[in-house]
Amino acid sequence: MNDVKVATDNDIRASYLPASELKVAASLLFQAYQDDPVFMDIFDAQSSGYEQRLRAAIREELAAFWQADQPILGLYLGEALVGVACINSPGRGLGVDRFWHWRLKMMLGAGYFNTRQMIEKEQIITDSVPLQQFHMLSFIAIHPLHQHLGFGHYLVAAVNTVLEENPESEGVAIYVTSDKYHQFFKECDYQVVKNVTVGNVTGTLMIHYRQ
Repeated sequence: MNDVKVATDNDIRASYLPASELKVAASLLFQAYQDDPVFMDIFDAQSSGYEQRLRAAIREELAAFWQADQPILGLYLGEALVGVACINSPGRGLGVDRFWHWRLKMMLGAGYFNTRQMIEKEQIITDSVPLQQFHMLSFIAIHPLHQHLGFGHYLVAAVNTVLEENPESEGVAIYVTSDKYHQFFKECDYQVVKNVTVGNVTGTLMIHYRQ
């Protein structure tokens, strides 16, 4: 497991996530995104089986990131995984180019309509970014017991390190649907670009530009 070069305190470190931690990462992401307005809309939170559909989608998303060799960062406190971030690299987005076995497995777990909406969501957001080459921060989560303690800033710093190591990238984009995360990313030097509507939800596209 290779450490990401980011300044940390005490026993905090950021590393590229090993395969053995994917299940733990999926659990963290589920906790973070189960009340996200976009995912509640796509996977129909009002109907039975919402949590099962969302868990299946997150599991297959992580598998797609791993198999496509996209950066998955883990933030550790000692040996415990307390945060995770998934990043699409420039020119290697996972939108309409997702491989067929991913689509099939996603359809089996989350349903055809939900899978199509997931792909359309990513395409809408990607098409809205006013850059030619960029990273997309697709998922980011901190364990509920470790929130509001500064861990999120460490994880974003690790994401910035990935940007710095890729000189062809012009910045990191993220789609934000919550006011509290909007403020957090502003504090992390992400600038508001514009509002983007996905399905029945309008969120904010934000970018951290290369310095």
